[in-house]
Amino acid sequence: MTPRHPAHRRGPRRARPLRTRLIAALVALPAVVCLVVGVISEFALSRFLTQQVDAQVRDAVERTRHLDDPRDGDPLRLPGTATGTLYARLSGGQVREAATLGQVPGSPENEARALPAADAAVLPTVPVDGHPHTISLSGGDYRVSATVDGGTVLIVGLPMHQAEETLVTVGVSLGAVAAVAVLGAGLLGAVVVRRTLRPLDRVAAAAAQVTELPLDRRDVALPVRVPLTGTDPATEVGQVGHALNQMLVHIDHALDARANSERRVRQFVADASHELRTPLAAIRGYAELTRRSNGRVPPEIAHAMRQVESAADRMTALVDDLLLLARLDAGRPLETAEVDLTRLAADAVGDAQIAGPRHRWRLDLPPDPVVVTGDAQRLRQVLANLLAGGRTHTPPGTTVTTRLVALAGDAVAVLTVTDDGPGIPADLLPHVFERFARGEASRSNPGGSTGLGMAIVAAVVHAHHGTVEVRSRPGRTEFEVRLPRTGSAQHHHNDGQARPVKVSS
Repeated sequence: MTPRHPAHRRGPRRARPLRTRLIAALVALPAVVCLVVGVISEFALSRFLTQQVDAQVRDAVERTRHLDDPRDGDPLRLPGTATGTLYARLSGGQVREAATLGQVPGSPENEARALPAADAAVLPTVPVDGHPHTISLSGGDYRVSATVDGGTVLIVGLPMHQAEETLVTVGVSLGAVAAVAVLGAGLLGAVVVRRTLRPLDRVAAAAAQVTELPLDRRDVALPVRVPLTGTDPATEVGQVGHALNQMLVHIDHALDARANSERRVRQFVADASHELRTPLAAIRGYAELTRRSNGRVPPEIAHAMRQVESAADRMTALVDDLLLLARLDAGRPLETAEVDLTRLAADAVGDAQIAGPRHRWRLDLPPDPVVVTGDAQRLRQVLANLLAGGRTHTPPGTTVTTRLVALAGDAVAVLTVTDDGPGIPADLLPHVFERFARGEASRSNPGGSTGLGMAIVAAVVHAHHGTVEVRSRPGRTEFEVRLPRTGSAQHHHNDGQARPVKVSS
């Protein structure tokens, strides 16, 4: 057997809302009951009416068999003979006479009418057992009985059209009653279900409000609770609402504990970084003093002092980065002045060429200056960190392109730093802007990144009410910074929370 192609497989069936399923159940139940009652009623009525016609057929047979006067031999002329009565005699399997009693138009009198040949041909098929049977003639269904009378077969029958009309009338009436009942059950069920599930709607609304809260930020209040009307423990829905409220209380406490812990950790980092600046400055000073001493210093001691001075420089840079992040987290305001991004980009690329002569550096600037409002020193640091990342994490010979564009319609300055290096690993890409996020090569490189460069980029850009994105694939990595140009910056409160960053591969 050939397996079906995956494209032909049916997808998962879409779940229907609980309200819809309950209303459907409330409608389906009376519909099924009405259907069963209607079928049973129609069946019972059909059997009852058939038995009545059979009784009339037997009476007609008895009246016909007891004719004494041949002159009165026409049974259709007997008193009490119903309109539509069928009479036939067969001899030797052949129909000798066959007629039905029909009403004369415009007259209360009835007259015998010969049965059409096609209908007469059906009569020999009736079993001669004295029991009523149903046959279909051109005028409709008949209940007929065949008996032996004096060497001939006597067939007497009555039409079923009245019984059939009665069944149709009763069926239509039952259907109308059932439709009204089902419609009423649907409307009443919709009202009842809506009132019953209203507390569940409150629970869902509370849960939806919680999902819209930025729980990844610090100091997030969680005031959402299910109203008391939706927390009645006597009902199942109330139990769900009460449980959700208890869970929200625990989450609120956990968020407070996390925020307090993060606040203590950030304060500790800020204090420790501040306290480390003095001993680091002393270490650098003594190392430089020893290196410049006029006295003869053994080569190994001079080398050790140079290593100490280099390590102190790296430690000082790390401490400065940590202090900067602590200030940004605390929401301290930055300097605000008009900054020419065009000049900053040119200077930053010039510095990068000196620091990375084995890379190819390209600069694409607009003809007119692009001016933004912000802190020139911090924006210079953003450019330096982006270019340093392109230099540090790509092999020699990589081309790093810095491009600046002014979008007139959006009053936004777009700065991109693109390289054609190997790209950022897929597992590291979502964490590029996190603190201490480094690739394995950086971890093993003594002079590599501290893992704070991109975090500082995101923090400074956010403090300037901008956005930063990264897109990476093998052969192309692009960092894009968007900053509002002068006159369009929005003065938002810098809460030091989650940065508006985006990553994609």
